[in-house]
Amino acid sequence: MNLLEFIKLAFFAITRHKTRAFLTMLGITIGVGSVIAMIGVGEGSKKASIELIQNMGSNMLTIFTQGMRGQGPQAVGSAETLREQDAAMIVTECSSTVIAASPYIQARRSPVVWQNNNTMPTIFGSNEDFEQIRGWRLEDGRFFNEGEIRAQAKVCILGKTVVENLFLGDEDPIGQIIRINKLPFEVIGVMERKGAGFGGQDQDDAIIAPYTTVMRKIQGNTRLSMIVVSAKEGKADLAEAEITAFLRQRMNVLPRDENPFSIRKQDDIVKMQEDTAGVITLFLALAASISLIVGGIGISNIMLVSVTERTREIGIRRALGATQKIIMAQFLTEAVVISCFGGLVGVIMALATVTIIRKLGVVPATAESWAVLLGLCFSLVVGVVAGFLPAVKAARLDVIDALRYE
Repeated sequence: MNLLEFIKLAFFAITRHKTRAFLTMLGITIGVGSVIAMIGVGEGSKKASIELIQNMGSNMLTIFTQGMRGQGPQAVGSAETLREQDAAMIVTECSSTVIAASPYIQARRSPVVWQNNNTMPTIFGSNEDFEQIRGWRLEDGRFFNEGEIRAQAKVCILGKTVVENLFLGDEDPIGQIIRINKLPFEVIGVMERKGAGFGGQDQDDAIIAPYTTVMRKIQGNTRLSMIVVSAKEGKADLAEAEITAFLRQRMNVLPRDENPFSIRKQDDIVKMQEDTAGVITLFLALAASISLIVGGIGISNIMLVSVTERTREIGIRRALGATQKIIMAQFLTEAVVISCFGGLVGVIMALATVTIIRKLGVVPATAESWAVLLGLCFSLVVGVVAGFLPAVKAARLDVIDALRYE
């Protein structure tokens, strides 16, 4: 007998007990569907989180100040941290790996007023390279220039959420005077819509102004604690090494002392998010795979019952010349057909579920082709494993006893 004949016999045996076969396949269907759907939810969430992180700035490095933690006497000048001119010096000294750099200030949310409307956005301070570093373009107006930065000019650029909260779509914000912490600022530009950032924060609920203005007139200090850098494509690691070497030399840090600053790459956050999401996806898939195990047990149980019910049939087939291998292959094929058919239905259900979830916008689910293939392979393996014991039992039945069985 060939494989096609075994499959025909399997379908004939299955259709004799449609309800039992359906209930047996249900466990595999739920298991395979759950595994694919859970992987789809996990992978979709991971991709969405990574996109949000990358949306905050491509190849961006952030330099933070921190106190010396090294043992022993401090190096000469080690108490000095970041300076405003360090940004320009980084671009000059690390030109092979760095495109742009800027002093960066993130002030607390401050009250912003225009006429009778008010809001509480986050205030950012940067230089004229903000667009390039953050990958955030102007929609209208202009960006502030180097002269306005040096002059600590009270000019600003608004995010779309701030525009909507202050001007309610009734006024052109360009040229209007708003008040930030009671200080008058002229609106010279509006940023394009950026959307949610990492952690769900609304990036458009922000105002960008010259860092000198934010640092001295809004925060009231002259200490710089952050510099953001845009590295060339694929050179973030080299840029980190070059910047570290330059700053250590500039700050006269001794070889035995730790850095009085830290550098965080955007790629590090992406890697951390990928690792975290990978673990979550794995746990979701493992939890869903329990249904596969239960389904396999159900198939094995039903096949054992089927062997008992068809003992006389097995005896007749053996008496007519069927070998133990043929009997074993027949029952094994039935188990595999039940499992694979259930797996196929599970794949269809999973794809439909993922599509519905994505369209409803509940979570950013995605149908992964490798997950579909994995689910089908699992169903095949479960069918083979679950059907092996019943097939062996059927093949080893004594012919005379089987023929006498009532």
